[in-house]
Amino acid sequence: MDLSTIHHGVTRRTRKKRVGRGPGSGMGKTATRGAKGQWASAGANMPGPLFEGGQMPLFRRIPKRGFSHRTWDKDYHIVNVGALNHFADGATVDLAALKEAGLAKGSADGLRVLGDGDLSKKLVVKAHHFSKSAAEKIAAKGGKTEIVPPRKKPKRNKMKPRPSKEPA
Repeated sequence: MDLSTIHHGVTRRTRKKRVGRGPGSGMGKTATRGAKGQWASAGANMPGPLFEGGQMPLFRRIPKRGFSHRTWDKDYHIVNVGALNHFADGATVDLAALKEAGLAKGSADGLRVLGDGDLSKKLVVKAHHFSKSAAEKIAAKGGKTEIVPPRKKPKRNKMKPRPSKEPA
């Protein structure tokens, strides 16, 4: 070995691979993709990242137990009667007022008022649900409980409107 052979086989700047340019490109006629097969052709439907080569996929191998309510469950902000002392006497307390006061954070489908604690003020409370003891404690101080009706389900028109039979 001498200085004339020191860099043989080591390329300082490799040229960009130009595939699909025929046998004269230096990559051969198949452009380094091998002969035939699923991986050789462009536009083949390649398996996704969860494909396990025909083996039963992990998601199907693992046993499933139970079910989830998550699709139809509703999340409610829960506030106890004792926390309502935060508001001024005679105030109207609803979900917006509770959020403004910092007693209900995040999104929810409604408000539930429970009877833990003591109320010392006369309030008008609007919620989706009251426990029996909460309603009694609010009424005992001369306040009112108003139940907010749930949202109506959207009415889906599954059929196109029928054309009228009367002549135009």
